[in-house]
Amino acid sequence: MATEVKKTEKSWKEMTPDEKLQKRIDAWLAEPINFVSAQAEADYKARINRFLDAVTLRKIPDRVPVMPGLGAFAQHYYGYTQKDMMYDPDKANEVSMKATLEFQIDVQITVGDRVGLVMDILDNKNNRWPGHGVPDDGETQFLEAENLKADEYDAFMRDPTDFGWRVITPRTTGALEPFAKLSAASHRGPNVADFGRPEIQAAFMKLMEAGKAQVAFQQKTAAGARKLKELGYPVTEGSTTGAPFDSIGDSLRGTVGIVEDMFKRPEKLLEALEWFTSRNIERGLAGARMGNAPVVAFHLHKGSDTYMSDEQFRTFYWPSLRKVMLGLINEGLIVSGGNQGFHNKRLEYYRDVPKGKVFWSVGYGTDIARAKEVLGGVSCIRGGITADILHHGTPEEVEGHVRHVMDIAKKGGGYIFSTSNMDSHAKVENVKAMIASAKKYGVY
Repeated sequence: MATEVKKTEKSWKEMTPDEKLQKRIDAWLAEPINFVSAQAEADYKARINRFLDAVTLRKIPDRVPVMPGLGAFAQHYYGYTQKDMMYDPDKANEVSMKATLEFQIDVQITVGDRVGLVMDILDNKNNRWPGHGVPDDGETQFLEAENLKADEYDAFMRDPTDFGWRVITPRTTGALEPFAKLSAASHRGPNVADFGRPEIQAAFMKLMEAGKAQVAFQQKTAAGARKLKELGYPVTEGSTTGAPFDSIGDSLRGTVGIVEDMFKRPEKLLEALEWFTSRNIERGLAGARMGNAPVVAFHLHKGSDTYMSDEQFRTFYWPSLRKVMLGLINEGLIVSGGNQGFHNKRLEYYRDVPKGKVFWSVGYGTDIARAKEVLGGVSCIRGGITADILHHGTPEEVEGHVRHVMDIAKKGGGYIFSTSNMDSHAKVENVKAMIASAKKYGVY
């Protein structure tokens, strides 16, 4: 008599990207949450499914997801500064809770994740932040520097951990400058004698102090986010990574350095871009834990129309970015392309991705009608309103603008209503008109 062999579940490696994504979606929806009510649970799942319907193009949702970025506006509206949000997690939680419940959009309203005390302790050299070079209610500013010299590519790629600790970190972090005196690690490990030097010990003590501050802040904000989930408001971003070109050009070579490299040492730059590709995939996967939102966000800085020519984009930017995106998609993830600046000339390139696996932000410089025409049916687009009308317009003008955008962008699904460049100067009556209008005209 033949023995029936029971089929076992597929292993992760045997699954297709679609099967992996469904596994991640199922885990996200099944996250154990102690909802305050059955209605909160229903609202939570409805918001997630509305988002997924729009992003994956699997069907037209009941209405357009409304997900404007209200962080800077919200903190000002409730009487706090940017500095408050960076130094006091209780105030940050208060703003998130009040804003999310008052404005009723389809996602939690968050107010940033930089921890001011950590930046103080470590003497961060890469930023100016509230109370440290900008006003208390000013935006944190990134300071580019040539933290990797033109002749250091090979040393960096040969052993990025050793190079990062002994060279990059001392250049970017004042409290850890003594790490420049560490001996190069060998196959036998570090030179133990280094850790007997008072200046090295002091640097490690600063690092431990900063670590405690980071954990304490994050534990409180994580608890706040958990409460909002219990009330029915999801988080729709699970991890982050970046374009290899931006990884090099932002914090290693700087804009001037990487532009020089495109002309003076293109082969070495292309080698480094390929090297960063696998690492940026690993970075995105590291944060994409099962049960989180299966979305990896990219904040794309240097690929705009005005930064480089089409030939340069085609050579240095898009190929490695696309490889990172495909690497994550193959692991069952959705990619969020956060374009900054003008991307009208890049839209045809952005079509070259799997259907329903990437959604692109359409910022202040990109024509949303053309973006819908080019990307519609392939990718969801996200955007719709810029800061100027929220600052200077009337509620009636805001409503008219939102209706116009919806007429263009919501057709056939694949659209998320959002904002760009919103800050504390937005008028509250305009913000409320924007949200109400988006829900009104976003219904299918």
